[in-house]
Amino acid sequence: MSVRIINGKVYKNGVFSEEELVLKEGKIVSAQDGDAEEVYDAKGNYVVPGFIDVHTHGGAGVDVNAADQQGFEKIGHFFATQGTTSWLSSILTDTKEQTLKTIKEAVKHQEAQKNGHENCADLLGIHLEGPFLSPEYKGAMPEHLLISPDLDLLKEYQEAAGGNIRYITVSPEVKGVPESIKGMIDLGMKVAIGHSGADYETAWKCINEGAVSATHTFNAMKLLHQHFPAIMGAVLESDIYCEAICDGRHLHPGTVRFLLKMKGLDKVIAITDSIMAAGLPDGEYMLGVNPVIVKDGDAKLKYGDSRAGSTLTTGCALKNLIKFTGRPLEEILPLLTCNPAKMLDVYDRIGSLDTGKDADVVILDKEYSVVDTFVKGRKIEL
Repeated sequence: MSVRIINGKVYKNGVFSEEELVLKEGKIVSAQDGDAEEVYDAKGNYVVPGFIDVHTHGGAGVDVNAADQQGFEKIGHFFATQGTTSWLSSILTDTKEQTLKTIKEAVKHQEAQKNGHENCADLLGIHLEGPFLSPEYKGAMPEHLLISPDLDLLKEYQEAAGGNIRYITVSPEVKGVPESIKGMIDLGMKVAIGHSGADYETAWKCINEGAVSATHTFNAMKLLHQHFPAIMGAVLESDIYCEAICDGRHLHPGTVRFLLKMKGLDKVIAITDSIMAAGLPDGEYMLGVNPVIVKDGDAKLKYGDSRAGSTLTTGCALKNLIKFTGRPLEEILPLLTCNPAKMLDVYDRIGSLDTGKDADVVILDKEYSVVDTFVKGRKIEL
């Protein structure tokens, strides 16, 4: 199957230009590479790389921790309609039995996608949010399930996942975490630090051991003090990536601008941290083992006042970032495309519209709303 996209403003190398884009056999090919079976008229709209969400717990009424293969498909279809073409399923800290069950269902979904079962975003792999996290900064994590690092357990999880656990969040101050980071990396996982009240020195130790990212920066994290910079100071000073939930609730617009000024546009990753309520009205939902109440789109634990993820989508995050910062579309797009791809070391195949990469494309109108999404060259049907 091949599609030629015409009359669009195509985003490449940080700028927009009027050119044609050809999608053939799931890849982006040279515009001169033969005839296409179909022609898609972009009608003057923006043609941009598909969005990549590395931290999300679900959407469209499905919680990742409770999802079966069909549930993953439902989440992935909803995400694709919002502009997400690749995502990591974030498994909230849970029992070993439930975590293994969720991992296996995610792998089943990945296998189905490989066998041509499509019309949804590509599940890149798994993000483990815990269980090696600080009780003091647990957020929505069930405290009784938080433990010290156990590389044998992680190896069991990774074997069950077929090597598809790509990302893990740990708290630097938990005993044994700094010493275990190289072991996590050896298992094929990118390491993020977060849910943490770690001091500056301990956070830096983790960064020096190979941590590459900070989980939902500023949230569930000890903040900067002039005498005790803490994890926040280390995160801002270092060159690691910073996740950011740009829903206007987790971070004030001024905080978003501050983060971008401190880290630069190439080191911030827009995430949703969405829960099953994304795309649905206010009401009662679940996040892992936790009952959650969503009011005015704001998700909080039913028992306690902690926020429990968000109802954000990547398409809304893009609009919010443009609104919060006043920056043009071409400057904001990397936060949802090449930055997460580079952090995960998958930029060789996704994250831009370069020839040879996966044909993951989003069409945005002049108000930056998602019009259509192509995943590996196939247009997502509603």
